[in-house]
Amino acid sequence: MELNKKVANFTLKTDEDKTVSLSDYAGKPVILFFYPKADTPGCTIEACGFRDTFKKLQAAGAVVLGISRDTPKAQAKFRAKYDLPYTLLADVDEKVCKQFDVLKEKNMYGKKVMGIVRTTFVIGPDQKLLHVFPQVKPEGHAEEVLALMKGLKRS
Repeated sequence: MELNKKVANFTLKTDEDKTVSLSDYAGKPVILFFYPKADTPGCTIEACGFRDTFKKLQAAGAVVLGISRDTPKAQAKFRAKYDLPYTLLADVDEKVCKQFDVLKEKNMYGKKVMGIVRTTFVIGPDQKLLHVFPQVKPEGHAEEVLALMKGLKRS
């Protein structure tokens, strides 16, 4: 993924089992955050951070989308449990994870596994990649994204 290059369209199921595509959000900036697994500690901190800054991100014109390899049903449960006001996308077959190159080898309890590296992509209204936040730390991340969005809105 190269900055200022158009992001290839993709289509996934939402937590409401509807189908959406990136192109559905053309004309608006999209904050696409990849997280490893619904309802795990770090992912909950990150998702709730976006929940808590959601109105400000919306005021900046942005659409927030969370994405993981969980099923639509697991995403729906996670969204309901933490009252998340934005759409969660289910990338069960990992197609979009591979497109954005967020699947990496990780070490879990001494075993090597392939997992999502927490990464956020900011895509412009013209569907071009504006910014990448690699290897995100969940605490305070949503505020970091909000600061970027406010800066982009001014420019």
